[in-house]
Amino acid sequence: MDLDYERRLLRQINHQNVPEGHLSKSGYAACSPVTVKSGDRFIPTRAGSNWSINFHYANENCWSPNQNQRAKDASTDTGKDAVAYAALLRNELLGAGIETVPDPHTDDRRHTILMQDTHSLFRYTIHTKRVPSDSEISPYSLSPLSNKSHKLLRSPRKPARKISKIPFKVLDAPELQDDFYLNLVDWSAGNLLSVGLGACVYLWSACTSQVTRLCDLSVDGDSVTSVCWNERGSLVAVGTHKGFVQIWDAAGGRKLTSLEGHSARVGALAWNGEQLSSGSRDRVILQRDVRTPPPMERRLQGHRQEVCGLKWSPDHQHLASGGNDNKLLVWNSSSLLPVQQYSDHLAAVKAIAWSPHQHGLLASGGGTADRCLRFWNTLTGQALQSTDTGSQVCNLAWSKHANELVSTHGYSQNQILVWKYPSLTQVAKLTGHSYRVLYLSPHRRQAQHSFQHVFCWLSASHS
Repeated sequence: MDLDYERRLLRQINHQNVPEGHLSKSGYAACSPVTVKSGDRFIPTRAGSNWSINFHYANENCWSPNQNQRAKDASTDTGKDAVAYAALLRNELLGAGIETVPDPHTDDRRHTILMQDTHSLFRYTIHTKRVPSDSEISPYSLSPLSNKSHKLLRSPRKPARKISKIPFKVLDAPELQDDFYLNLVDWSAGNLLSVGLGACVYLWSACTSQVTRLCDLSVDGDSVTSVCWNERGSLVAVGTHKGFVQIWDAAGGRKLTSLEGHSARVGALAWNGEQLSSGSRDRVILQRDVRTPPPMERRLQGHRQEVCGLKWSPDHQHLASGGNDNKLLVWNSSSLLPVQQYSDHLAAVKAIAWSPHQHGLLASGGGTADRCLRFWNTLTGQALQSTDTGSQVCNLAWSKHANELVSTHGYSQNQILVWKYPSLTQVAKLTGHSYRVLYLSPHRRQAQHSFQHVFCWLSASHS
């Protein structure tokens, strides 16, 4: 036997057998490390490591599709009860210390639990007894549950989301064009829905259910390719196949002006106060003030193919444009050149939406060859997240009261999806459409936490 090893072993044995009083008088106190409880070999202590919990945390980042589906089902009452019961079991059996019911749709669902248990996965220290604090449950309590479980059961429960899968109103829309590049539906702040059907624009009142015809372009041999209300809901802009942009007074039913400048159809319109931006198949974006004479305009040239999407930011400072050249461009209010250009999409970019909750956050969706929903930080020019929706992305719209957005799709699933941001989990999926959901317009006065006032239109001839 090694002499050094034998000397250390005898020293440890003698130290354990010698009484405390004798240690203080002898020289063992000076030559023996009495504060370290260790032997000659390194044997890890695994007591209190909570292996099941730690391995659960380690594997929780890699969620399978089935687990994502279970997270979607947790929005129901039964699913929320199952989540609360699972948290209660983890408290009582594994000592997880969960005080609130985790929300599977939030991005920090794992961090809420991790912050309450900071134990590492591998630990080689002796677990000391914890002194109970004043907040611990009384030893005389008759309840079999711990204090953490009591807080868990008393935590407020969010009401279950009720998203109807049945439309509350169905309107006939004959001669609605089946064209991905057009924008033929828009809802005003005055609760009027404008729809472009062939050569006519019709207005439907959600208050009285009355339908009126605003204009008929068949006299000029033209047709409607886009409609867009101004913010106050008093004027509606109508883009035509011949490249004209007409401004109509909805209350009076009369045309105020007709703007020229485009050499091809106008498929995208966007108001910014008294300024109107129009995108055309001629690859040009014209920005004009409707209060000034027609020659006053700004020409924005950056796309190489048809401009099919236009959206102004909530602060009225930046314009996002999407084109059939698979490009997403961002313009400011003073420059004639795009300040940012994103080319990650593999198909036409028609679906564009600015977030009303986060400054500079822009969402975009690609066509059939791309099918992706992408998010961009326009303040830094950085690509944030992306997800494959499985279908052509036709439209996007954010909720004003919840950090959620809705997307409508075409080939091949023709579905409507509601997404939670930033986790990008699906809150709802509406299916059953036989053809593409090409046109979408959210109500300007959305009900809180609801997309119940979104209208999706399909051609009556396709029913």
